[in-house]
Amino acid sequence: MNSSQPAQLRLEITAMPNWLRRPIAKASELSTVQRIIKQRQIHTICEEGRCPNRGECYAQKTATFLLMGPTCTRSCAFCQVDKGHAPMPVDPEEPQKIAEAVRLLRLRYVVLTSVARDDLPDQGASQFVKTMETICQLNPDTQIEVLTPDFWGGAGAGEEGQRQRIATIVKALPACFNHNIETVRRLTGPVRRGAKYDRSLLVLATVKQLDPTIPTKSGLMLGHGETVEEVIETMRDLRAVGCDRLTIGQYMRPSLEHLPVQKYWTPEEFERLGSLAWEMGFSHVRSGPLVRSSYHAGEQG
Repeated sequence: MNSSQPAQLRLEITAMPNWLRRPIAKASELSTVQRIIKQRQIHTICEEGRCPNRGECYAQKTATFLLMGPTCTRSCAFCQVDKGHAPMPVDPEEPQKIAEAVRLLRLRYVVLTSVARDDLPDQGASQFVKTMETICQLNPDTQIEVLTPDFWGGAGAGEEGQRQRIATIVKALPACFNHNIETVRRLTGPVRRGAKYDRSLLVLATVKQLDPTIPTKSGLMLGHGETVEEVIETMRDLRAVGCDRLTIGQYMRPSLEHLPVQKYWTPEEFERLGSLAWEMGFSHVRSGPLVRSSYHAGEQG
């Protein structure tokens, strides 16, 4: 234990249950990906978010690329991604760099996500599409899932602007369209600053209205003080807008500047929630303490 860590954070780490302690990934599973990423000055949420599963995912030939830089224009209270200052201009060569990384790593399934870029005219929707198209040109057999922000803010904010931006990506035919609702309705304000619960449901509903054949997906992070009943209500709300796939994982506090963990849900509780999700009709469910939005994303069963 690092003695320089604040006592409160050391206490929270000590109190973390054993089921959240994951073995350190092998250097060989990380070094190749990290080298390719650093050489091209691109980003992955695996690294920026310090995902506990990144070694496993890299070994299984999946990765989640973070578009448009590492700085977000939102200020969600749970997220480790950099925020609080102006983001850098979008790199016009980013699509080519990511496509080359996909080819070098021989990735079979890729998730493209992004920081929120409320400063951009189209919130970055066109950058998603450019990157998808470039990946397909260099890697025609690679499937691409998108994990997008809500596309609400900035110039042209509102439902129509949101719909146009979503339509831009839907036309590019992703293998799956993911937008995370993250938490239950009651906690959306303090957990997802600047986001709205119904606005996130609208993202998923809009995808299905535009192209019912594209699978939609969402994710929940438990541990903010939600109840079982609220989690079940959220799952029902997701199914009501046609959401096909669901991930449920445990929130783990990145630092003292982030929201404290209110509860560590047990593996048995996650298993029960996963069973309920299957019963509700989700076609793909991952529910467990270390599950993250892109965990086993390429598996559809």
